Amino acid sequence: MDHQISRHRHELKRRQLALRHTGRVTPNMLRLVFAGDDLADFVSLGFDDHVKIFVPGPAGEPAMRDYTPRAFDRDARTLTLDFAVHEAGPATRWALEARPGDRLEVGGPRGSMVISPTFDWWLLIGDETALPAIGRRLEELPAGAKALSVAAVTGADEEQVFASRADHQATWVHRPLDRADDPGALLAAVQRLQLPAGDGFIWIAAEASVARALRAHFLAGPGGHRKEWLKAAGYWRKGVADAHEKLED
Repeated sequence: MDHQISRHRHELKRRQLALRHTGRVTPNMLRLVFAGDDLADFVSLGFDDHVKIFVPGPAGEPAMRDYTPRAFDRDARTLTLDFAVHEAGPATRWALEARPGDRLEVGGPRGSMVISPTFDWWLLIGDETALPAIGRRLEELPAGAKALSVAAVTGADEEQVFASRADHQATWVHRPLDRADDPGALLAAVQRLQLPAGDGFIWIAAEASVARALRAHFLAGPGGHRKEWLKAAGYWRKGVADAHEKLED
């Protein structure tokens, strides 16, 4: 079957939004819902799109960080963002202290990657930072789709429940946060998987060295997964602020 992967550019625009409400998905995952008329023309076609948020920084300079649109409702003019709160960078600190009515400037998405719904199965792999995209993908898949997810979190209380119409098999890997840059736990988990028959798309996002190791695992050897049917990204890099790395040859 001919599988299509297309990329779409969007008009760059900054939007002024107000926080509507906040809550906890898990003890260390905070969910903020924003609203505003500026969302009337908001476009996010891909489950792993990124918006850039601008929060107050030192000396008045805003700090910029990328976040996945976990959900959006154009009719209701709402945008949902999830924040992993293990480390209190400027965006996380702002999210922890924010209260309904607080304002936030959001830019983008700059573009979207759209994958045709023709694949026989999906494999979604990541750590805490990837959960918004994994959750959105699972919730957007149609009935009859096959999906496997493998996610690393610190413990059972950080596991999330996703409402998906797809035939979804979840694998949760527990490891301490100070080992989040060690690919061993996720590699061991994916090596035990029995992948479905047919054509599959593999999506990976985690700390850069972890994502790189997972990508190499699936592409290794003559029987490796087709490169064009795999996307891997380093959503962060240990010891580096605001790092985002696309992993391509």
